[in-house]
Amino acid sequence: MKKDNKNVIYWLLTGCFLIFIMVVIGGITRLTDSGLSISNYRLITGTIPPIGEQEWQEAFDLYKQHPEYNAYNNHFNIEDFKSIYFWEWLHRVIGRSIGMVFIIPFLYFLIRKQLSKSTIKKCLVLLGLGAFQGFLGWYMVKSGLVDMPDVSHYRLAAHLVTAFLTFAATLWVALDLIFPNKKPANKPMRNLILVSYLVLIIQITYGAFIAGLKAGLLHNHWPLMNDGQFMHFTVYVLDPFYKNLIENPSGIQFIHRTLAYIVVILIFLIWKKSNKFTLTPLQKQGINSLILLVLLQFALGVFTIIYQVPLGLGIAHQIGAFFLLTSMTFTLHRFTK
Repeated sequence: MKKDNKNVIYWLLTGCFLIFIMVVIGGITRLTDSGLSISNYRLITGTIPPIGEQEWQEAFDLYKQHPEYNAYNNHFNIEDFKSIYFWEWLHRVIGRSIGMVFIIPFLYFLIRKQLSKSTIKKCLVLLGLGAFQGFLGWYMVKSGLVDMPDVSHYRLAAHLVTAFLTFAATLWVALDLIFPNKKPANKPMRNLILVSYLVLIIQITYGAFIAGLKAGLLHNHWPLMNDGQFMHFTVYVLDPFYKNLIENPSGIQFIHRTLAYIVVILIFLIWKKSNKFTLTPLQKQGINSLILLVLLQFALGVFTIIYQVPLGLGIAHQIGAFFLLTSMTFTLHRFTK
């Protein structure tokens, strides 16, 4: 029986699609401030939402015991609570579904001996990343249930970036199976794309910091910050200075703005450098997609800031980051092997 067949590829790509959906729902959950609506974790019974008024009231009473209700939402009635409960519940259900979609087919393919040893090892890594991602989700929620009415922006960033990396790793394994024939790597291009990839991951991390600290609600001007300044004075007010880089909302927004320019420059450098080589059609398509997506993502970022992070633009900006990472992963793979 042929190992690593098309069904395995379809399975991995299905996992990629579900991770994408989960990230989108996670973004909606964050932007609607729904993430702390479910303050307990039940792996099995938590799949079923409250049924009947008594169960809804019990869930609402539990929510009232935590900081977010007391700080922000003490005007909520049961219907308001249901509206935020839905997004967090859906986010968790999709997460559980992803676990089932990965584990059950993996065991099936394993038993049927349809996976090569190399693919088995890679899939075990993917399963580990998925489990770690689930742990980080609950670890993040816990940070908003004790003293502060918001989750830790560090934990939010870890949760989001792990989701992006799990998606990228799954896509990479699928691409290994789609393109099984090895070829010499284009090392100069590969190294430049790899550097750009790492910068993009840092940029995504700072995007998560902005989300966690609601820094997108500050300095809603472009290309300059408030008062016609490229760097607003509030960017460097904390002491010691390094805290401005990781805890100051103004400083974090400034870094995110600056990294956006750097990502654009790096991708145009990739395009310029690629003109020195004879490229395959897929390599050309990967680079062209990078150019189009980075310009679109840059524009979405500008409008998201100017309009103070409305739900639609906030989600579109997160989806843009996802597509850009997808394109970068595909392009890196095409120049690696």
